[in-house]
Amino acid sequence: MERMIPSREVCLRAVASRDARFDGEFFTAVRTTRIYCRPSCPALTPKPRNTHFYPSAAAAQEAGYRACRRCRPDTVPGSAAWNVRADTAARAMRLIGDGLVDREGVPGVAERLGYSVRQLQRLLADELGASPLALARAQRAHTARILLETTPMRLGEVAYAAGFGSVRSFNDAIRATYALTPGELRPRLRRRPGADTRLGALELRLPLRLPFEPGNLFGHLVATAVPGVEEWRNGAYRRTLELPNGPGIVALAPRPDHVAATLWLSDPRDLTPAIARCRRLLDLDADPVAVDQVLAADPALAPLVHAAPGRRVPGTVDGAELALRTVLGQQVSTAAARTQTGRLVARVGTPISDPDGGLTHLFPAPDAFAALDPAQLPGPRKRAETLIGLASAIAAGELDLDPGADRARTRHHLAALLGIGPWTVELVAMRALGDPDAFPAGDLGIVRAGSALGWTDPRAAAERWRPWRSYATQYLWATLDHPINTLPEVS
Repeated sequence: MERMIPSREVCLRAVASRDARFDGEFFTAVRTTRIYCRPSCPALTPKPRNTHFYPSAAAAQEAGYRACRRCRPDTVPGSAAWNVRADTAARAMRLIGDGLVDREGVPGVAERLGYSVRQLQRLLADELGASPLALARAQRAHTARILLETTPMRLGEVAYAAGFGSVRSFNDAIRATYALTPGELRPRLRRRPGADTRLGALELRLPLRLPFEPGNLFGHLVATAVPGVEEWRNGAYRRTLELPNGPGIVALAPRPDHVAATLWLSDPRDLTPAIARCRRLLDLDADPVAVDQVLAADPALAPLVHAAPGRRVPGTVDGAELALRTVLGQQVSTAAARTQTGRLVARVGTPISDPDGGLTHLFPAPDAFAALDPAQLPGPRKRAETLIGLASAIAAGELDLDPGADRARTRHHLAALLGIGPWTVELVAMRALGDPDAFPAGDLGIVRAGSALGWTDPRAAAERWRPWRSYATQYLWATLDHPINTLPEVS
């Protein structure tokens, strides 16, 4: 378990200085009050002898501590360690975060990872001090709190939507986590003037670690937006979501210290996976201080980092979608890729109703692409065959692009597909698999940026940036004159 959190000395210094950079990296439990907090909690600093540190909120709850009502430790960003690590524990946490326990139970997670249930339980208990079920239960309590505070749903409906098997287990979990009953949580709701009160609309704050530079992140998403699936409107990036229990729509707006999210869900059970996918899309669990410290040590990158610290890597809400779009974007301009993909979406995508208009379709599932004739696809015949081959491999379950995918195995399988080269593999690893160390060295933008900085071989220079080469790529791309590097104006 010690591998998952800093040393006790570092934890004590972080708590004493109320260092928000460590929020989500560990949790402080106070033996005298039986409360656990985030490191930056503004309450009176506990005496060191009364503190114990846990790598997860679930572990603190399992040990009998309840969440602090002042700092609300269940609302912090997730641990950045899951971005870096590619081992089984990290893969399990990504699957649990996506709500897989609620849909398939702990056996479903174990099966995806190729482990027995007992092996998985032992692994997570050693790493995080909590079982898969305890981790899922803590997540359910957080989801329930959001629903209680932002919707008029009945308590029984909240329990069902949050993934609890019964109202009793829901009541017990809320009391154990917050030392309040579900009914007592509800009066905390303070709806803002002008807030969207339509049925199905949920307004949330997605926490993140500072610094936060949204320009390249939202600029990329908007510049590559597929008509009908994505748009920029009124200062927010909007897109459709295909979720486990039905379609949804999200609007994401950057703020100085968080991202404001409005979700429209056809089924409230999809709140947990919807939040998880939005966080992956925007890379909100990243540790920008750790990233920028390494990159700024390179004299060539330092001016870029200091000019705009806190850049994030644009991710995806669906790995299969990202992979298919990457192939569709091969050897064409950003504008051409948008147009061609938009036409395909209109032809084979599933229609969806947007309460605000503008969005019309879900992005097509892989089997819809796999069923197409190459002659029906735009561009060269070889690219069409590559796209259909990729879609077929995903649809058949041969290629895993889910949150818990084994990155090394997926890279190997991708590279073995006809027409998939190193550039595509690295882009998919970076954005679909969340690999922080992916590096498309042959990318034309990287080559141009490297040449401007005086490098003859970007690969050699990139060795200094490990394990954050995906983030270095964002800084290099930002030197280019391209709309993906600019945050759209707020209208």
